[in-house]
Amino acid sequence: MNNKFDVIVVGGGHAGLEAAAVAARLGACTALVTSSFKTICKPSCNPNIGGTAKGHLVKEIDALSGAMGVLADKAGLQFKTLNRSKGPAIWSPRAQIDKDLYPLVAKNYLESLENLTLIEQTASEILVKENKVFGCKTLENETLLASCVILCSGTFLNGKIFIGREAIKAGRADEPAVEHISDLLEANGIKKSRLKTGTPPRIHKDSINYDKVKIEKGDDVPLPFSYKTEKVENKIVCFSSETTEKTHNILRTGFDQSPMFTGLIKGTGPRYCPSIEDKINRFSERNSHKILLEPEGLNTNSIYVNGFSTSLPKEVQIAGLRSIAGLENCEILRYGYAIEYDYFFPNQLKYSLESKAIAGLYFAGQVNGTSGYEEAAGQGMIAGINAVLSLRDCEPIQLKRNEAYIGVLIDDLVNKSTDEPYRMFTSLAEYRLLLRQDNAMERLAGYAANLDLISQELYEKILWKKNTVEQAFEETKNIKLKAKEINSYLEELNDSLITDTTSVYALSKRGKVKLEHLLNKFEKLPKSLANVKNDAELIEKLEIALKYEGYILKQQNEVAYFLENENKRIPENFDYDAIQSISTEARMKLKQIRPISLGQAARISGISATDISMISVYMRL
Repeated sequence: MNNKFDVIVVGGGHAGLEAAAVAARLGACTALVTSSFKTICKPSCNPNIGGTAKGHLVKEIDALSGAMGVLADKAGLQFKTLNRSKGPAIWSPRAQIDKDLYPLVAKNYLESLENLTLIEQTASEILVKENKVFGCKTLENETLLASCVILCSGTFLNGKIFIGREAIKAGRADEPAVEHISDLLEANGIKKSRLKTGTPPRIHKDSINYDKVKIEKGDDVPLPFSYKTEKVENKIVCFSSETTEKTHNILRTGFDQSPMFTGLIKGTGPRYCPSIEDKINRFSERNSHKILLEPEGLNTNSIYVNGFSTSLPKEVQIAGLRSIAGLENCEILRYGYAIEYDYFFPNQLKYSLESKAIAGLYFAGQVNGTSGYEEAAGQGMIAGINAVLSLRDCEPIQLKRNEAYIGVLIDDLVNKSTDEPYRMFTSLAEYRLLLRQDNAMERLAGYAANLDLISQELYEKILWKKNTVEQAFEETKNIKLKAKEINSYLEELNDSLITDTTSVYALSKRGKVKLEHLLNKFEKLPKSLANVKNDAELIEKLEIALKYEGYILKQQNEVAYFLENENKRIPENFDYDAIQSISTEARMKLKQIRPISLGQAARISGISATDISMISVYMRL
């Protein structure tokens, strides 16, 4: 076997797949080292892709020509856009996936790529010499050499599974942990700590009383994640129930054996996706919590009990589940468990996701303290691209906070670090109205086109759509409707009637009014509006632009101010010790993170406005 590569990716999860795939597609001789080909992109936890903010990440990965959106479409069982009753900034696509099919389509995709070698071995050591990576060793005694290594090892580094007082060394259920990599990296100056996550029980589908649970359907017209997918369909329905006070009392009987409460688990768990015992403990005033019952595939009897993540003893898990309506006779196929694992503080990384301590070593996914398939995949995409760009002696790509949720994610990790599993939310993006899931292609396809990851023809089509909507926006100001033409429609909506001829631009800003109905009032439309009228995607884009114009303009003005400081570059060798008037804490953090701009410096925890002012003054000296 050839043992010399340009890029080695360690780990075959969602981060590893994106990193390896994009590196190979960019022409780098790439190796993906993974313990088992059968578990490539295996959903360790929930059998779904997307969700609130996470769906935005999938759309952005797809816009960069990543794989996750396409794979989710191929393995999808039910598709739904969340938060449709709210504003478009938080509309988020989500898909239930087949947990057995997804790894198969992922493996087939990787096998189709040129420049990529799949190696079914377990990495045991990252090779470093004089603060520069040069490859990795495997448990099978292979030495693999490369100028860049991307570590995407998920929860496997010193992983330990807990069920009650039982503790097992494992990276996830039935798979061994990797025991030496993180300790050896720590010896090379990279600081690490422990985090915790968990997964709920799986139950047999035939043990559910479906008369007592509620059906949860997908969208009537399901939409794919990827621009490459023409059509998707819903193949299943999900179900829901809820816990009761009886459930909570049963689960409380196991708290004295919970590894969370007995101190067996030292790592911090996810604040926004807590275990059921943590929810009961923290929100004791609530007498119920929603439970979703999600089929894990078309050819399995397994149902994922979403909302019931737990590490309580087995007998407590089954008793608690059987107190829930519809689950009185449920049969557990796999018990829930917690897993604790090593991660590396992400403020030790550059924006490129390259280590500051070890040149050529990149980190992506849960090793950076994040939680979730989508967060991992987004990081893998950026790490893979930047590893190849470093080989070409090119500047890395850095997505800014106003450009992408991926940019928000990496910016938060690098500047604020994390001491708990980081999960993406729309509330973390201050420019979220500009970062909608529907405009990911317009925002990011330019990066993909510059890297030749998408064709120029496709990019021109994206630009045509963008220009068409912009031109149609202006055209709405010039076409008008008389009162007799529109008042009957407004009356149906219980909206105020008009007396004077009014432009489509003005009418479309009314909350209940649908642009499509307005355009249907015209036999002939200007060119761009005619093109929009015949395309549901473009109608939606134009309607959002019209209804939210004021908010969008406000955020665009905020971005302009943000970019002023973002473009004020701090010299790489800037001497923070020379500034006596900044706090000791600020000086320490600035020296550790080494921000590249005033904007980045201002986002570091503990850095005050006064500190920024003093840095700005010294930069002018």
